[in-house]
Amino acid sequence: MPFRFIPQTIPEVILVEARAFPDERGFFMETFKQSEFGRGGIRRNFVQDNFSYSHKGAVRGLHYQMNPSAQGKLVACLKGEIYDVAVDIRKGSPTYGQWVSAILSAENRRMLWIPEGFAHGFQALSEGVMVWYKVTAEYSPQTERGIRWDDPALGINWPLAQEALLSPKDVILPTLAELTEADNNFVYEVMA
Repeated sequence: MPFRFIPQTIPEVILVEARAFPDERGFFMETFKQSEFGRGGIRRNFVQDNFSYSHKGAVRGLHYQMNPSAQGKLVACLKGEIYDVAVDIRKGSPTYGQWVSAILSAENRRMLWIPEGFAHGFQALSEGVMVWYKVTAEYSPQTERGIRWDDPALGINWPLAQEALLSPKDVILPTLAELTEADNNFVYEVMA
């Protein structure tokens, strides 16, 4: 099997390890295979791919899109290294307001699956970081929302907090406690 799927402390978030096949030319690896991902618990259709370039210290997030345009994300770092974070914002969830993180890098070739109902963000830990991610819904500016990256109630341990570079839009995001019904329509559903 070319993939290993590792549920995190919030089990809906899954770390994906892809197997590489090296030879004298370099290596080859599959980054997505619908049948394998389905067996690994990720049964989604991806409709858009995104790519970003970031300088060291840059924080992108914590972002999400509300229903009906909620996005699940499969995130990979193609160059450099990132500290990737997912925050559970599903009202009624036993892990509401909790977060998980993973180091994703070109070297470790790991990916992180972040389902709908989670805010997502990352910090570039090296210079010239390139991040690629697949999403389950197209970008929708009308449903785009976010949470402050440094929300004290979340207590995320950003590795380069003192070097954080933020967009003007991300600087003014609300905390999780400040979100209104118009900002968060996710509700936890118990799976049978």
